[in-house]
Amino acid sequence: QVHVEESGGGLVQSGGSLRVSCEVSGHTLSSLTTGWFRQAPGKEREFVAVISWSGGYIRYAASVKGRFTISRDTNVVHLQMNSLRPEDTAVYYCAAKGARTSSIGQSDGWYDYWGQGTQVTVSS
Repeated sequence: QVHVEESGGGLVQSGGSLRVSCEVSGHTLSSLTTGWFRQAPGKEREFVAVISWSGGYIRYAASVKGRFTISRDTNVVHLQMNSLRPEDTAVYYCAAKGARTSSIGQSDGWYDYWGQGTQVTVSS
């Protein structure tokens, strides 16, 4: 059974930086595609970034491209967030797909395992 747990959320001023991390256990990252999603109050959960099981496929939502960077080491996936804006305020979720697939999904229904989320608040 794969377990994912987020950490690193917090409060930051607009223009600042924050890194959230996702620790994965029960499986190696070389067999899991891992994504980040976020959900702001009153809005649907949305895709943020993904890194494939091979590490060779990385994609970002248009709203964060150039500001956010997804990376991984051993059993942790990081999301470095720079130039944060108030509209980045949300609960950030880590998700994992428990198989080496040839296609990589960006919809939340594609993922098998989810963390509890970590709150990121950007003040103006």
